[in-house]
Amino acid sequence: MLRCLDGALYTGVSTDVARRFRQHLAGKGARYTRINPPIAVQLVIEYPGRSAALQAEHAFKRLSAAAKRDFLARHGDALIPD
Repeated sequence: MLRCLDGALYTGVSTDVARRFRQHLAGKGARYTRINPPIAVQLVIEYPGRSAALQAEHAFKRLSAAAKRDFLARHGDALIPD
């Protein structure tokens, strides 16, 4: 999960979070992060496989903004630094 310049949380799936974050910073990530650049990696959660990660991403994206902030507040210790 990335925190973007506009304060929004961006969620994606990657096998190499640091590389993907650099791509987003360079403007080579998703359309959303080209318009609203990321400022920090807020949360990293590992899943046993890509399918599980994609399912979790889909579920997270369906949450309200308040529920996303609450999730981040409860699980912020899952942050993995570079």
